[in-house]
Amino acid sequence: MTPPAPTERARRAARIGIALGSGSARGWAHIGVLQALRAGGVDPHVICGSSIGALVGAACAVGDLDPLGEWVQSLTRGDVLRMLDLRLSGGGLIQGERLMRFFRSRAYDVPIEKLPRSYSAVATDLATGREVWLGEGSLLEAVRASFALPGLFTPVLRDGRWLVDGGLVNPVPVSVCRALGAEVVIAVNLNGDLVGRRLRPGLGADGAGASGSTEEAAEEAMEESLLAQFAAQVTNTLRAGAAALMGPPGPDATPAPGLFEVLSGALNIMQDRITRSRMAGDPPDVVISPRLGHIGLMEFDRAREAITAGARATEYLMPAIRERCLR
Repeated sequence: MTPPAPTERARRAARIGIALGSGSARGWAHIGVLQALRAGGVDPHVICGSSIGALVGAACAVGDLDPLGEWVQSLTRGDVLRMLDLRLSGGGLIQGERLMRFFRSRAYDVPIEKLPRSYSAVATDLATGREVWLGEGSLLEAVRASFALPGLFTPVLRDGRWLVDGGLVNPVPVSVCRALGAEVVIAVNLNGDLVGRRLRPGLGADGAGASGSTEEAAEEAMEESLLAQFAAQVTNTLRAGAAALMGPPGPDATPAPGLFEVLSGALNIMQDRITRSRMAGDPPDVVISPRLGHIGLMEFDRAREAITAGARATEYLMPAIRERCLR
């Protein structure tokens, strides 16, 4: 006589890992993903992240996910700008110390070894290009190294190596989850719908729109984002020099994309292609891809939209996730 099939309650729960991908401001979607998983009874045993994924993963690991979600949804553009310490030397525009002081005050500065679940952040060795897994030592230092986006945040010196953003080599660290013992890996890809989108209409070559004077243009760019302001200033200088050499464009000339548009577009293409390649070689069991193409690289004040998108994408896949995670 064939024994009856085990009920869902009796089935063994697999060791679950979650790979939280890179994506700058779009990374607030990870909060919605993790909250929806928890509501569905799925609690990851292993948390790995690249860049912003390392930050949100750290919040989950220390039990600060819900407070972090409440805080980021209260952020205004002014709040974001005040937390960024602009500098024009030292390998990046933003030192990041103000941001680190804030997270230090929220008890993130703890040894990774003492966390209640397995955790690792991914960074990149700037000298060799090798992938670096940060699974021990200071949690805060590991997070800071993982989101050190080249040109924007200054690199982090750790164990004699200069480390930068992990998204350069492993945007969605599925392989790290498996190495830490995950039997089922849920991957969160924040960049799935970015490549192929048209540039925003109404942008001139400086990427900031038309304005009456340099001061007005800088003020408008400041309202958009710190990076957009810097890009507008640099691009205006380069355009002035090019115009002097080449003369004015013809009447039918198409405005070129601005520096900020080029930088963010190039980053999107790079991470999309690397993500596809890495996940093809080591496919996750489930991929969650929130629709986040409308959120810009530095629009950290749009957390509510990102969190909602992450929760919706996760709830849609919850039947498949539960089927995979229960054996």
